Amino acid sequence: MDNKKNGIPKLRFPGFTGAWEQRKFSEILAKSDGLRRGPFGSALKKEFFISSSEYTVYEQNNAIYNTWKTRYFITPEKFQELHKFQLVPGDFILSGAGTIGRIAQVPANITKGVFNQALIRIRINPEWMDKKFFLIWMQSENMQRKLTQANPGSAMTNLVPMSEIKKWEIIIPSKAEQNKIGEFIQKLNSLIALHQRKLEHLQEQKKGLLQKMFPKNGETVPEVRFPGFTDAWEQRKLGEVVERFDNLRIPVTSSKREKGITPYYGANGIQDYVQGYTHDGEFVLVAEDGANDLQNYPVHYVNGKVWVNNHAHVLQGKNKMVDNLFLVNAIKQIKIETYLVGGSRAKLNADVMMKLPIKVPTFNEQQKIGEYFSKFDTLITLHQRKLDHLELMKKGLLQQMFV
Repeated sequence: MDNKKNGIPKLRFPGFTGAWEQRKFSEILAKSDGLRRGPFGSALKKEFFISSSEYTVYEQNNAIYNTWKTRYFITPEKFQELHKFQLVPGDFILSGAGTIGRIAQVPANITKGVFNQALIRIRINPEWMDKKFFLIWMQSENMQRKLTQANPGSAMTNLVPMSEIKKWEIIIPSKAEQNKIGEFIQKLNSLIALHQRKLEHLQEQKKGLLQKMFPKNGETVPEVRFPGFTDAWEQRKLGEVVERFDNLRIPVTSSKREKGITPYYGANGIQDYVQGYTHDGEFVLVAEDGANDLQNYPVHYVNGKVWVNNHAHVLQGKNKMVDNLFLVNAIKQIKIETYLVGGSRAKLNADVMMKLPIKVPTFNEQQKIGEYFSKFDTLITLHQRKLDHLELMKKGLLQQMFV
């Protein structure tokens, strides 16, 4: 028999054995003003917003992204008029329209302000609910499913009325077990945040080095280079230094792919793993169409057997003219977005791509640069894998620690 159906999670801390308790949502709310939606209609129209004030308006994005930057301000008089919609430290805000179910806790350094109609403010009863646990519990798979399925069939999804939410039947552990779970997941979140900051630092460090180790517009010498290299870089067209192997590409729909170990590449990188291959060797893949980020245009270095569909160009540096590890970073320095054609699905035509301007140093200097950034990429990938592992571990733990 599934213990979770009996109110017992699969994984819990020593000393806790009883089933979780069934309650109504209203019981975990503060006795006064525990659940309130933002003001509708004429109470908080954009006509009331001013350019600057010590009173602000909080929106849905504050809950979705857990960020406390704001765009709109109101007068002290309007703030006083809407004082019952004020946010204070310790409150929770829940996105209540469109992307519903995202929740964040109001921090201690909150700027005085009110929340708009797309948000729901939640204040909990401390007798029944630990705040750290509540945030994690609301983000759990079970509660997110309950929140997002609250009003099915609507084009613009909205939560059901507050009166209905208060009647929801919920299952929660004792306050002591809540504390244990909340503290544990908070420590795990801190570890994840630490690895996220390390990853972002490495990415920023690489970005800064690329700017210094490649010549700026109108210049032929980079700001930083390896010892022993002094020659000016040459301006070339991409087609002068690379071969193109687009003729070998074969697109295969997902239903017809045979599962295997070969990476299947599209415009934005690996999409699948298949049997067989279209290319074998060292190549640079550049998105042809369907790029998911036009400003940070998708360019990938591959080495070995790969399968490439018709949404990525396949390039290879000409022998002793361009090193492929260098080439991938050199192409990333080009503002490809300005060369794209088409509407919503912008395209980099092959003829246009082969005429792209590219600056190249001597082959030996290219190899030095290519090897250096290859090691940097390996380090970034290692940190990304650690972060992914922690996120996956957290997801697995939450599934087992919650009913």
